[in-house]
Amino acid sequence: MVDKKTGGAGLRGQVAGKSAICTVAQGHSGLTYFGYEVDDLADNCDFEEVAYLLFTGELPNAAQLADYKARLKKQMDIPTELKAVLELIPKDAHPMDVLRTGVSMLGNLETETDFSQGRDKADRLIATLPGILCYWYRFSHDGVRIDLNTGEDTVAGHFLHLLHGEAPNDLHRQVMQVSLILYAEHEFNASTFTARVCASTLSDFHSCITAAIGSLRGPLHGGANEAAMALIEKWSSPDEAEREILGMLERKEKIMGFGHAVYTESDPRNAIIKKWSEKLASNVGDTTLYPVSVRCEEVMWREKKLFCNADFFHASAYHFMGIPSKLFTPIFVMSRTTGWAAHVFEQRVDNRIIRPNAEYVGPGPRKVTAIGSRT
Repeated sequence: MVDKKTGGAGLRGQVAGKSAICTVAQGHSGLTYFGYEVDDLADNCDFEEVAYLLFTGELPNAAQLADYKARLKKQMDIPTELKAVLELIPKDAHPMDVLRTGVSMLGNLETETDFSQGRDKADRLIATLPGILCYWYRFSHDGVRIDLNTGEDTVAGHFLHLLHGEAPNDLHRQVMQVSLILYAEHEFNASTFTARVCASTLSDFHSCITAAIGSLRGPLHGGANEAAMALIEKWSSPDEAEREILGMLERKEKIMGFGHAVYTESDPRNAIIKKWSEKLASNVGDTTLYPVSVRCEEVMWREKKLFCNADFFHASAYHFMGIPSKLFTPIFVMSRTTGWAAHVFEQRVDNRIIRPNAEYVGPGPRKVTAIGSRT
């Protein structure tokens, strides 16, 4: 790891290591995966191509992509023992806890015993995460044991098919592809750094991903898309949204979905998903939710110079596709597992245990006194 004196709170702006995977400060978009601009990837690739890129450093050719999709398709069902565990998790459980348990249980059933198995374990997890989430959701909420063999050859199509019980239309499949690509990787964010810390101890793959899920579960990292949905669905018009947003700002209430720890002027992912949210709104005949979202964006920039991050227009996009709000952040896991895995592999190649120092601010030296003399 790179030695550099700690500065801002939360290690803001501090270099904590080297990575060839992703940058948030190069090129016109401000976000690249192995040198490819994120908007270029979102316009021209399937999620599986991006997963392949994150694992190998290169985009696949046609034959490699077909082989990779076929490999994932064969692994989309989950073990009977895992289904039994998922059936024990109650309906009111947090879906992120469901994924944390599902990944951990899969690690018990299909343990990584040698680091040479890492890529296989990553592919297996990418293939099974939609099934883990949707099997629990459909069983706990609808009382049905769904068949996880949908015949879909993409993670995006597989997830939507499992959730709704039928093949998605082309627009929904495309938007989900884009969403998974946008969320796939983002340098040393909190959950990724958690995965790398865990990997630096030479822990197993499933432990690293479980640790990352735990970090993403926190509302200051994941969950902004759910919070944005809870916000915008309350208002029936853009004018009402503006009035209420101004009131929230006056009361100094936190408004989720705006600003970012890294970006200072805009989040490059926002413009991409906003475009698709508009298309979905037109497709379903929405005249409220999307205009409300746009007005919120305008007001926050006008009043506070705060921009929408990737999560804000994801809220309306997911809603238009009939996805329950409680599943928004778990979709993030389905995507970001590719980035987490890539960082685990990179950490293992040139590893040194991550163990920073702390600046001590506690009491000075003291002596233990007899218990009877303590006040």
